[in-house]
Amino acid sequence: MRSQGAGNPAAGFLDTARETRAINSRLPERAVHDVPPMLDAYVPILLFVLIAIGFAVFTLLFSRLVHAEKPHPVKLEPYECGIEPLTDARDRYSIRYYLIAMLFVIFEVETVFLFPWAVALDRLALFGLIEMLVFLAILVVGYAYAWRKGALEWQ
Repeated sequence: MRSQGAGNPAAGFLDTARETRAINSRLPERAVHDVPPMLDAYVPILLFVLIAIGFAVFTLLFSRLVHAEKPHPVKLEPYECGIEPLTDARDRYSIRYYLIAMLFVIFEVETVFLFPWAVALDRLALFGLIEMLVFLAILVVGYAYAWRKGALEWQ
């Protein structure tokens, strides 16, 4: 005697369908509204932004309400670290000041790239180490170039 579904290719499908119905009958019924829509994930972010804006507006309005308005000539003078200003505040500065500032920003921005690299170093393995060495080598070449050109000398 042959088995029940030996010659029938649909028998395997019917057995699978029966098993699936049996399993589904044991699972709790899920309603469609149980699955949150994609936008529900953004509600906490929206609340955070609204609270931040509300706090900023409240702080500005509250400080305007409670501040003491007593104008005095000394309060209207420019203040520079406790030193009386000797010249006009709109004087021209040497271009070297801006050059040093830009070099500082450029060479300090690499720390922004070093921190995530250090955190993920175990996953990046040897490839990550080589990539960071190349990055640092480029920075050192730029630093040496700026040093040789005298960009770091304050005269």
